[in-house]
Amino acid sequence: MVDLVYSTHRKLLADDVTMYRDLRLSMLMRWLQEISIAHTEALGAGRAKTLDKGALWVVCRVRLEVEKLPCYDDEITLSSWAGNTMRVLFPRYYQMSDANGNSIVKASAVWLLMDAKKRKMVFPENYDVVVPGIVTGNEIPLSFGVSLPNQQQSKRFKVAYSQVDINGHMNNAKYLDCMDDVLGKDFLDTHMLKTLEIEFKSEIKYGASVRLEYTIDEDFVTMIGFVRNRPCFELKASFAKRNNTTL
Repeated sequence: MVDLVYSTHRKLLADDVTMYRDLRLSMLMRWLQEISIAHTEALGAGRAKTLDKGALWVVCRVRLEVEKLPCYDDEITLSSWAGNTMRVLFPRYYQMSDANGNSIVKASAVWLLMDAKKRKMVFPENYDVVVPGIVTGNEIPLSFGVSLPNQQQSKRFKVAYSQVDINGHMNNAKYLDCMDDVLGKDFLDTHMLKTLEIEFKSEIKYGASVRLEYTIDEDFVTMIGFVRNRPCFELKASFAKRNNTTL
């Protein structure tokens, strides 16, 4: 029988971290996606029932709560488990622990199944997909969406080939690289992420021209990514002051 709490163990490598040697946020997001798919596969709701039949697993909302980001050469355990399915939505929860078993990062996400060609949500029963859920007591609240007012600043970029994933769109983890690039070294030199909430509203395809609108207000950041006038993602994040010195 497959465990309902699925765990992986990692040692942070140079490519996993920033110039400050702490875990890169886009890598954290990628790990959350990878463990979700791996556990779903182990539970019998993976590629054979989804991708091979024209359906994709897509994450639509994520919430992060960070006590401390792990650093280069640290060993961590990342655990994930599914919550109870909500008709077409699949809640999932995550906890990262350090080598001593201390919880350092918690996350929650909402996943759904999408038709690969029509790019529309589908019902799991049509694909015989069942994901059993449990309650561990370590869950944090799910995000119920992000809706932001007009932002103060903007910049544009074009989606590059390296930013596109197996689903044919800009990988969700890359949005956090966009946030880091907008914040820049001066901000990240003195700040560490504490909370983040992001909603993925519409996919961004290869070659698209993306307009980022954002506001940096002391320890808080908000951002919206537009293609033409369509919001594709919205995020809000809070930061705390770093204790370490400048590199």
